[in-house]
Amino acid sequence: MSSVRTKPKVGVSSCLLGQAVRYNGGHKRNQTVIDLLSDEFEAVPVCPEVEMGMGIPREPVHILSGNKRLVGVESGKDWTEAMHSFNYEKLEELAQLNLSGFIFKTRSPSCGIQAVPVNPKTSETTSGLFALAFMKHYPHIPVIDEEKLQDKQSRENFIARLRREEV
Repeated sequence: MSSVRTKPKVGVSSCLLGQAVRYNGGHKRNQTVIDLLSDEFEAVPVCPEVEMGMGIPREPVHILSGNKRLVGVESGKDWTEAMHSFNYEKLEELAQLNLSGFIFKTRSPSCGIQAVPVNPKTSETTSGLFALAFMKHYPHIPVIDEEKLQDKQSRENFIARLRREEV
């Protein structure tokens, strides 16, 4: 009797899979991400902004410096508490899936691992609010963004860590 081996699950920003979830109704389909996942990993798409009810298309949001508030660029609508509520619920949901890793969207105010612009007049940067919560909640799960994934050595290191996580 043969056992069916399930693919390890990897969380991924939905837009990188070609899902039209960005503020402008577009996507950021990334072939490297898709190729990596289709070979031996199962993608678990996540778009915090859509999943917390922001809609498509929507006003772009950014992070304000100092207090790390997530606000609409033009309206100033504060989405911070909604994001914190989403983070709490989503992190609990993801715990049930036993993720091996996560691929985040670079510079996204919700999903950027680092280098998310905070103030266009300075060089101040931070992490996106969902990515930051994920990394704090799951410090041992490997994360990467799609730009780092383009680097062969970084990609190989990430894949090696994913394989170790499934043991």
